[in-house]
Parts: sequence; C-alpha cells; structure tokens
Amino acid sequence: MTKANPTAPEIPEEVVVCPNCQKPLALCMCEGLVPMANKVGVLILQHPQEQDVDLGTARLTALYLKNAVMKVGLSWPNLAKALGRDADPKKWAVLYLGSASAATEAPGQDVVLVDKKGKALSDQQSMLRGIEGIIVLDGTWSQAKAIWWRNAWLLKCRRIILGPKRPSRYGKLRKEPRKDGLATIEAVGLLLGKLENKPELESTLSAGFERLLSKYRILHAG
Repeated sequence: MTKANPTAPEIPEEVVVCPNCQKPLALCMCEGLVPMANKVGVLILQHPQEQDVDLGTARLTALYLKNAVMKVGLSWPNLAKALGRDADPKKWAVLYLGSASAATEAPGQDVVLVDKKGKALSDQQSMLRGIEGIIVLDGTWSQAKAIWWRNAWLLKCRRIILGPKRPSRYGKLRKEPRKDGLATIEAVGLLLGKLENKPELESTLSAGFERLLSKYRILHAG
C-alpha cells in the first residue's frame, strides 16, 4: 500500500459555479431574479481577462435586463456585429473613459453627453432622449482602454460621462481607479434610470448589487 506524501501540495477543490449567472453557488444570484423590460438597449463588452468572478457584475447586469447583450472579447468589426442586430452607432452612447468630469462640465448632473474633447454638449435633454442604446466596457481600467482602442467604430458613437452622487458600493472590497468609478451594474442602473426616467430600473439593479455584496461579505466573514 502506497503512503500519501505528506509534503505534496493540496489540490484545491474545484469551485462549482451556477451555469446561468456563472457565480460560485454560494454567491448565486438567480433565485428570485426577474428580468426587467428596458427600452434603451444595453451592450456590455467585457475584456476576456476580466477575472473577478465573485464580484464582477457584467453578466448579472445582463440577466437583470431583457434588452441587454454581453459579449466577451477584444474587438468586433462594428456595432451591429457586437450587438447581433442592425443599429446606428450615432444613436448609441458609450460610457467614456476620458478625463472629462461631470462635476466640471455639468455640475449637479449625473449623466452628461460630451463631445470628442470632453466638453458638455448643449441641449442635453433633447439629445439624451435620442439615445437608443448604451455601451459599457467591462474590466480593469487598462482592459477597458484596450477595448476602446481596438474598436474604431466606438468613435462613431456619442460619449457619455457620469456624475454619481455617491461612491461605488464596492467600498473597500474593490478599489475603483477614479472617484466617479462605478461597478458595471451601478453605471448601467444610473444611465437607464436617467435615460428612461424610470428610477425603479436603477433601484432594482442597485438592490441586486447590494444582495451580491451581502452574500460575499457573509461568505468571507471572519
């Protein structure tokens, strides 16, 4: 009979994940999750190296919305290919990664359209009403910028920036690179709530995020 080698490294147990939300079972968010109808489309482009399985919110965001698409990759030929249907990029807005600040460009506004120089556009209300969809780049700051530079068609889209009234709910669990940085689910909630004038969209997504964070804290307590 062969004795076990006491110095052999332990092989970690394989983590079982939910096939739907792709979270570890202890963090599964599927129970009670009912997709909401949203008029403004959502396209989430996730960098393939985004590894935060536990606290990442891209897939969860897409599950909460009926009119949402999530794609993992680095580049797509155009908006239609990424979205899987015809769409006019001029009627879509991408969450801008530049240095523009809503606090500077439009104090008091939580959602602001800017030009290519990062300056707030005039007649914000009518222009915001013309947006048919939003694009969010998911990953670390450098990963999101990699997607931005690999997809020239994003330059055809409008650019939108956020001025959140509160910092991300991540808190100390995950450091955001900028004070106005938000989790994907928070950013989409803020955008949809404003663009559709439906605060319930934002509140439901926020509640889902809080539920995930609560599960995570309980799992890692002590």
